Amino acid sequence: MEAPATFSLEGSSAMSHPSQKFNSDPCLPAALTLVLLLTVLALPAAQAQTYTVLHNFTGGSDGANPEAGLAIDRAGKLYGTTFRGGTGFGTIFRLAHSGSGWVFSPLYLFAGRDGGNDGAGPTASLTIGPDGSLYGTTAYGGAHGEGDVCNGSRNGYTGCGTVFSLRPPATACKTALCPWNETILYRFGGTFDGSFPGGDVILDQAGSIYGTTESGGLYACEVFLCGTVFQLTPSSGSWNETVLWNFGQDNDGWLPESGLIFDQGGNLYGTTGLGGDQCLGQVSGCGTVFELTPTNGSWTETVLHVFTGDIDGAFADAGLIFGNGGNLYGATSGGGPGSGGTVFELTPSNGGWVPAVLYGFSGSLRAGPHARLIMDSSGNLYGTTLADGANGKGSVFKLTFSGGTWTYTSLHDFTGGIDGGYPYSDLVFDTNGNLYGTASAGGSNNDGVVFEVTP
Repeated sequence: MEAPATFSLEGSSAMSHPSQKFNSDPCLPAALTLVLLLTVLALPAAQAQTYTVLHNFTGGSDGANPEAGLAIDRAGKLYGTTFRGGTGFGTIFRLAHSGSGWVFSPLYLFAGRDGGNDGAGPTASLTIGPDGSLYGTTAYGGAHGEGDVCNGSRNGYTGCGTVFSLRPPATACKTALCPWNETILYRFGGTFDGSFPGGDVILDQAGSIYGTTESGGLYACEVFLCGTVFQLTPSSGSWNETVLWNFGQDNDGWLPESGLIFDQGGNLYGTTGLGGDQCLGQVSGCGTVFELTPTNGSWTETVLHVFTGDIDGAFADAGLIFGNGGNLYGATSGGGPGSGGTVFELTPSNGGWVPAVLYGFSGSLRAGPHARLIMDSSGNLYGTTLADGANGKGSVFKLTFSGGTWTYTSLHDFTGGIDGGYPYSDLVFDTNGNLYGTASAGGSNNDGVVFEVTP
């Protein structure tokens, strides 16, 4: 059992709201300007909480450098992935309460290209299925052979990526080290079917799986293929892939790095990190928010918002959530009034969507949120930034809405030391309102940490 490292903190933000010169673009919606003005005047509230490191990764069988958040089951067990470590290609792990501490269990070590075709380098949070199985993606691995178009790809990995499921052993396990059983549901080929699935997956009631690939598809965007939205359908013990949408059409965006969400009508929503109209001098565009609607056996895309970079943000890497009243909430990792990204809201109105910036972070390009937000029952928003915050090593934050304004509270500013640093992670709540996530670096071994923030 690992003894948690606990830090007692004051939660008032050390990050000031940026002074800014507003764009007088007549095309900027009035609602966007108004909410942004109100936000900049809001002052952070003081609130005490406790930050605790639950696990320091070592780079061994437990893994290293987690680039995804956690999934939590009904018993409060936490499940996650690491990008590296294990045999060198990443791991899947579990943390479970035991008395006043936590027990860490490696569930699976990816073999990667050299040891097999089971996948390598997971970057997305896991999804817990109805039967307790875990579903996820690896951004790399699963190679088809030496002629694979994804050979010699990024981060030292090869292969175009996989979708997998993980189940506990069929027989009772008497130790904490029993590996779970992985099944590869699909290996991407890298061309028309997509490549590099970097986001999480979702399941519908029929058991089909939906997700995105950062590259692949029919259309080219700069030096890459533009990416896809895919569906995997179970059929006679195997899985069939269908590409629901190929990005790169009519400035609809490209490089979708996050997963998707459903509305009650079965429509899909997501974001792209690049594409749309040119912004901030970026010929590749600053990203979009899109909706996919099933129509007579095919899917129709609607672009709900195109980011301009200077006011509303740039690089919508973080994905979306639904909030009260059917509003969409998301974040950008760059741009905005403080250059460090934004938190935004899209409100349905008269058949369209009205954008509003709720908060602008101070920081550098791509230093803001890289994972989707979460919302509590009171409508407060929570998330992480990758490299914003008082120390430039990332932060855990809360946005509280009251009296027409959104107030920023820092729940933790990472130092990059024993507390961790550079969180790509989204956050999850337990039943007591505690928050859990990961940081990709720092900790006692500089291989990243799992953390808890207790209000």
